[in-house]
Amino acid sequence: MNAERELRFYKLYEQLASLTQIVNQKPDIPQIESLLNEISSMFRLSKGITHFYRTPSDEKRGVGEVMISYDLGIPDKPVHTVRFVNRLMSISTMTVYMSEDEPPLTEEELFKVDLTMRTALAFICRNRLQVIAEELAFNDDMGFKNIRRFFNYILWKGQPGGLNGKVALNYNLRHFSFVNEEFGRTAGDTVLKSHYDHIEKIIGDGGIVSRLGGDTFVCICDQSDLPDLLEYLNEAIIVVDSSGSTVHISCCAGVFQIPDGYAVRVPNDIMSSIMYSLRIARNSAQGNIIFFSDIILTDKEKSKRIQKIFPEALKNNEFHVFYQPKVNTNTGEICGAEALCRWFHEGKIVPPMEFITILEETNEICKLDYHMLDIVCSHIRKWLDEGKRAVRVSVNLSRRHIVNPNLLDNLIEIIDRHNVPHEYIEIELTETTTDVEFKDLKRIVEGLQKQNICTSVDDFGMGYSSLNLIRVVPWNVLKVDRIFLPMDGESKDSARSVMFKYVVAMAKELGLECIVEGVETAAQLQLLKDNDCDFAQGYLFDKPLPLDEFEKRLDMRVYSLKHIK
Repeated sequence: MNAERELRFYKLYEQLASLTQIVNQKPDIPQIESLLNEISSMFRLSKGITHFYRTPSDEKRGVGEVMISYDLGIPDKPVHTVRFVNRLMSISTMTVYMSEDEPPLTEEELFKVDLTMRTALAFICRNRLQVIAEELAFNDDMGFKNIRRFFNYILWKGQPGGLNGKVALNYNLRHFSFVNEEFGRTAGDTVLKSHYDHIEKIIGDGGIVSRLGGDTFVCICDQSDLPDLLEYLNEAIIVVDSSGSTVHISCCAGVFQIPDGYAVRVPNDIMSSIMYSLRIARNSAQGNIIFFSDIILTDKEKSKRIQKIFPEALKNNEFHVFYQPKVNTNTGEICGAEALCRWFHEGKIVPPMEFITILEETNEICKLDYHMLDIVCSHIRKWLDEGKRAVRVSVNLSRRHIVNPNLLDNLIEIIDRHNVPHEYIEIELTETTTDVEFKDLKRIVEGLQKQNICTSVDDFGMGYSSLNLIRVVPWNVLKVDRIFLPMDGESKDSARSVMFKYVVAMAKELGLECIVEGVETAAQLQLLKDNDCDFAQGYLFDKPLPLDEFEKRLDMRVYSLKHIK
């Protein structure tokens, strides 16, 4: 190679080396390709092909990315190959070709070609690894965009005016666990991906959709796409498998219409609004889709206040147990009671509806449940020590406990610490919130029963899986919701009367105790007797009572049913 050509080569190589060393800004790919083409031409090369394999097995199978940086389109043969293996075991190879008519490379030429190939390949390898790193950082294990990608989008668009005309949503696929249960996890993943892909299609380039985890997602879209998006979230029919089986998927969603000129300080400004709206949608009778509004903002501030003062209130013993008697419908005898929480704060009673659902947004509700059980056990121990009559008391547990693997141990520790015989405790789980995995619920119920602790399903009939629930989980008590209890004067042939009759009959046939809550009139009590329902709870007998009043009822032992009219 003459001196002029050699000088030209090193100038080209110097430019290539400087461009391929750039790290903190986007590389000039067209300029790099132009340099490679000129160097290839200088050494009579006809083609250059690079392969990138993510794993050694991909290389064996020939599955990877192929990049052709230079090709004259003439018959040729390979003359040199360079192969890199990095620490992550991804593999890069580059092969250059020459026409058979060209003289072979000299040793000096081969050195320069090899030097150029290694420099280019090192750049390509680093560039592809950066792409992989971004995929791992911004996508989850199923390939869905993750919350980091969503936050980046918000911060990128978050300058004043950048989100004008945009809407943010947080949505959750309702009862999706049953898709996995019926069709299997693989089919469930297919449904999840199909649903996600259709959302992306609706949103297009005007927004983003990311998965928070499980079947919960967040997205941002244009206002103009919102009607189509909400229609799809309300109900979608998705093909499950090759047999053509389909499932109907509906969602709960929280929606925040981003005001024009909205400036994002941190992504949580938007996240808190849509996540709070979703929580309301999941626990409210207002509908499956809730828009964030000034009313919700007021509720949110109230929620923050409750959560802030709760720890001190718990420490100061502001939460008291009230007892509502459970009565034998045939004898009037008090056979048990339900423990209900009452909060006395600054001389006033805070209604349960104002703090229970708020505490259920976090695990604070679990602390309150344990506190209530602790108080109940102390009262039962007191009755037993004083030689008074004691009855079985039911204590409510939030669904938040279900996924706690130590729940059984925690409950038994509290009960045994007070040395309370287990038969005096009943644990109530609310049927309206059992969209958790049945196996967890079954494990807890069976574990309690092995300890001789009674279990009951509360509000039976309010949930979406009532019959499946009592088929799978071995309860002791079925507590029938008041919606099944006919009103006074209602025909025996009415749908509610017929359903009530058969719900009670089914419970007795299954060997379950059956108690009806919300009994308020003598006619309703007579209806329970006529249908052989043995136990009742409601204002006909008593409202929830403070401890001293309930102890008087226990001393009384029996309500006089003759005087109930």
